[in-house]
Amino acid sequence: MRTVAGVPLVVRAVRALDASALVQVGVVVAAVECRQQVVELLDAVGLAGSWTVVVGGDTRSQSVQRGLRALPTDVDVVLVHDAARAFVPAAVVARVLAAVEAGADAVVPVVAVADTVKQIDAGGAVVATPGRLALRQVQTPQGFRRTVLDAAYAGDPATGAPAATDDATLVERLGGRVVVVDGDPLAFKVTGPLDLLLAAAVARDRDDVAG
Repeated sequence: MRTVAGVPLVVRAVRALDASALVQVGVVVAAVECRQQVVELLDAVGLAGSWTVVVGGDTRSQSVQRGLRALPTDVDVVLVHDAARAFVPAAVVARVLAAVEAGADAVVPVVAVADTVKQIDAGGAVVATPGRLALRQVQTPQGFRRTVLDAAYAGDPATGAPAATDDATLVERLGGRVVVVDGDPLAFKVTGPLDLLLAAAVARDRDDVAG
């Protein structure tokens, strides 16, 4: 379980959502070997909301589907968040929820693309240079109307949950209305060594304030 400044990323991610005061019920999807440890870690935090930990599936899509099934039936707006984006500000959560409540089927927080992007073929040759003004990097939490996300994750009974690296993509396939809101640089994804260095700096700053 990856940690930053001694605190697992999953704990930091849950605390960020819980501290927003906008998330009352949450489900954490964990690997089977980590589930009990995550339960104990979250119990020790003293969260304001009601959080449950369930075992995930073999793929990301299966894990999201299991998380959905664990939600109470009266939850009608769902946020899907990555533990690796452990420092998402409350303002991003608020913007996502507001856009769902305004009528969107799905809402994605995004930031502008800073670098030039090249599209290449299988041989490594450049085939296009998309204009940056029309490109955005996707963050989480992504927000959904519950009925829409349930339909998107219904899947084929023969093959299980549909495959996707981005939940809003499944809503796009259904023809749903997907809109974007402003994300935040602090909602960066912690994946590599440089991300860990940045995460450690952010964690120190936040932990000093909290302490």
